[in-house]
Amino acid sequence: MKKINLMLYGLFSLFLVISCTEDFDEINTSQTGFTADEVSAKFFLTSTQVGLYAPGRFEYWRAHLIHTDRFAGHFTFGHNASWWGDNLGYDYNAGYTDAAYGWLAGRFGSIKSFGDLTKPGGEFENQYMYAMSLIMKGLYYQMYTETFGMVPYSEAGVDGILTPKYDTQKDIYKGIIADLDEAMALIGSAETSGVGVDDAGSNDIYCGGDMQQWKRLANTLKLRIGMRALNAPGDDFAASTIAAALAAPLLDNASGSVVMKKDLVISEWSSAAYGDIWHDFGTGGAANWTIGATLMNILKDNNDPRLTAYTIPAKGGTFVFTDDGSDVNFQERLDFIVAALDRANAEYTISTSGADTTIEMGAGQYVGQPSRINGDTYPYVRYDLFSLPSEFVTKKRGQQVDTYPEIILTSAESYFLQAEVAVRGMSGGDAQTLFAAGIKEAMAIWGISGGDADAYITSQAIADISTGTMDEKLEKIAIQRWLASYTDGFEAWAVVRDTGYPSELAAGVSNQTIFALGTLNGLYPQRLRYGSGAQENPNFNAALDAQGPDVQGTTLWFAQ
Repeated sequence: MKKINLMLYGLFSLFLVISCTEDFDEINTSQTGFTADEVSAKFFLTSTQVGLYAPGRFEYWRAHLIHTDRFAGHFTFGHNASWWGDNLGYDYNAGYTDAAYGWLAGRFGSIKSFGDLTKPGGEFENQYMYAMSLIMKGLYYQMYTETFGMVPYSEAGVDGILTPKYDTQKDIYKGIIADLDEAMALIGSAETSGVGVDDAGSNDIYCGGDMQQWKRLANTLKLRIGMRALNAPGDDFAASTIAAALAAPLLDNASGSVVMKKDLVISEWSSAAYGDIWHDFGTGGAANWTIGATLMNILKDNNDPRLTAYTIPAKGGTFVFTDDGSDVNFQERLDFIVAALDRANAEYTISTSGADTTIEMGAGQYVGQPSRINGDTYPYVRYDLFSLPSEFVTKKRGQQVDTYPEIILTSAESYFLQAEVAVRGMSGGDAQTLFAAGIKEAMAIWGISGGDADAYITSQAIADISTGTMDEKLEKIAIQRWLASYTDGFEAWAVVRDTGYPSELAAGVSNQTIFALGTLNGLYPQRLRYGSGAQENPNFNAALDAQGPDVQGTTLWFAQ
């Protein structure tokens, strides 16, 4: 029988280091080589999937926590126990941005390699796994282009082209849609990627080898991109893309969401979680972050049952603020802290004796920390005044328990997008029914019961789009999409840029006494700057000419 060559064997060993499959031990100890019925591209699949949504700790810290999770308004730094002020990320830092750029730019190679293995004529030719590669490429490029803007696409990975051109976001979206259409056609009615060793099965940590779930994933991604491009300058494909997506199966309450279970056994340097940073950088607040006030207040104001799933209460205590004359803005900064407590409807007492003002706040209260606090306000932002992420999010590695799943694409978003289409009059669906289904699906991921979700839907105005103006309905849909993207900062940030909601975030900040205006002078960040190696491509300047300056404030095509 056919033997696999030695070079391929070496690649096998490399890629399988983090794949954690039962097959690995048997394959890795084989002394006789591999026969054709013992090898499959599925052994290259797991690491490709993990790297896109759960990179190593270095990248998870710099790309997710420093940038997108905080731009999304879900997490904040800048309290008095933190090692970092809340200007981090808003003040451009090449070292941090380079880490995010290096990770995303570097992910293409793994996805392309899997596609090359499985494409027609590839070493492990398999049309269904090749379809997976096209869909993963679409997920990847959507994240990549919405983070930086124009990036190499059409010429990326083409033999003989070492300096690929930068494609417009419009063309990248169109290319993604074409790939998704091809993938769905390849899948057809297939249920699995093959039999025996060709069945991806548990090696597929997105869809468990279910090809129809891959097809629904592709079609829902297609709908997302169509809706994101809708009404952007020169859009000539969104409406037809949306109509085509609505005519095919989407993720729904029967299929469930596509999420990736975190692996807390393999090294955090290969695949990290929030808990790796929470526990390994220091304790007692040194490297810990708080919940953003915008998120907390929306949850609390609307009796959202996700409050206790997303967050834990503030510790509370006695907090003394002393006006020793060194800060001419003492009273304004203290008033700001008090206003934040009032906005959260916190129960506290405040008293003044001489130069000391004392705030006493009991434990067990949910209070969010305002974002983008500057270094001078930093000492006033007491760590124990504010709520933290839930233990489900910050669980320590090695405790052998479940933690939050990485969101790939949810059935909740599928319903929210369909509800928006209906509100815009682009389909005949019932917007409120779709909206309510989305809320239930979003809550299910976090263990919220159907009964609690129903109670929220029937009692809270934020869950009702049966009345109101179109703008009011679209705002509620955007808010629910943003809430459902908790722990998926890349998508939550994109929602704010695309829709302008929550408006409190999109408006940015202006009071430099309180806030860190950053490189953007208080404006809301629209993108990350390219990594420092990007300019080595001779096509780099042409991209800037077409897109705009390489600064965080340049608005990308989809958000214009």
